[in-house]
Amino acid sequence: MLELRRLRLLAEFARRGSIAATAAALGYTPSAVSQQLAALEREAKVALLDRTARSAELTDAGRRLAERAEEILILVEAAETERSSQADTPVGRVVVTAFPTAAVAFAPALARSLRDHPQLTFVLRQTPGPEGAIRQVQSGEVDIALVDDWSGKLPGQPPSALKFFHLRRDPLVLAVPADHPLADRSRAVDLQRLREESWMAAPPGEPSRQGVERLLDTVGGARPVPWEFEGLHTILSLVAKGIGIAAVPSLGMAAGIEGVVTRLIPGPPIVREVYAVTRAASVRRPSVAVTLRAIYSAASDVQPPLPEE
Repeated sequence: MLELRRLRLLAEFARRGSIAATAAALGYTPSAVSQQLAALEREAKVALLDRTARSAELTDAGRRLAERAEEILILVEAAETERSSQADTPVGRVVVTAFPTAAVAFAPALARSLRDHPQLTFVLRQTPGPEGAIRQVQSGEVDIALVDDWSGKLPGQPPSALKFFHLRRDPLVLAVPADHPLADRSRAVDLQRLREESWMAAPPGEPSRQGVERLLDTVGGARPVPWEFEGLHTILSLVAKGIGIAAVPSLGMAAGIEGVVTRLIPGPPIVREVYAVTRAASVRRPSVAVTLRAIYSAASDVQPPLPEE
C-alpha cells in the first residue's frame, strides 16, 4: 500500500524539481524528503528518482506515478469535501495567502465576516507573486490564494484541479505629496511633465512594477529612472514626506495615508485583475465556501479614496 503522505511528497517534487525546493515548500528537511521518497520507492518496488551526487530527477516510472499521485490527491480531497459538506457547518482551519495590498485592504472585512463562525480558524499570509501563491494552492499548503495579474495572462488555461474567481479590477493611480503642484485638482495631469519628477517604485520583478513600467512607457522620451523601495507602505510614506511621486494600485490607498493625494492618470487605464484561486475539489467544503463568500464581499466593499480629477 502506497502511503498518501509520500505520494504528496512525490507530486510536490514533480512540481518543484528538486529535493531542497520540495523540503522548503512543505517544511521538511531535505534529508527527510529524501528518506521518504526512498521509502516510497521501496513500497512501489521501482526506481522513482535518478539520483546523482548533486541532483535528482524523476525516472519515467516516477513521472507516471507522480501524475497518478496528483489524481489520487484530488480524489481524496473531493471525498473529504463531500464528507465535510454534509455537516454544513464551517469548521477547521482555512489558510489564505494574498499579495500584500489585498491582505491589508481585505483583512478588516474578512475578520468581521468570519468571526460569525467560531469553529473556523482563519489564517491570512502574504505571498508577493502569483506564481508562488498558485503553487501553494496546488500543493495544498494553502486553501485559497488572492493573486493579481498586470499582464492579462491569467487565468489562461488553468489546470482542471484549480478554479479562478474574478474579484475586481484595480487601477493604477498617481500618488503625490499633498503640497505638490500635481495635487492641484484644478489642473490636469500632464503626462509629459511626469518625465521631470522624482519617481519611486518597487524593484524590477515585483508585480506592481509592471504597471509602473507601462505608465512610464506612455510618458515618451527618456524614461525616468525610479528610486526603488521594497514595500508599498514605504513608498507611500516617502511620498507623504515629499521625497517624490509614485504610481500605485488604488487598493494600496485603502488603509488611508495622510499627506498623499491620488490623481487619475490620463489615457487608457492601467489596471490589474484580482482573482481568488482555490482547488476545484475544495470549493464545496463549508469552511472554504464561507471564506470565498467573505472574500467576495471584502473585495466588493473595499473602497479606496477616490482619486481627484
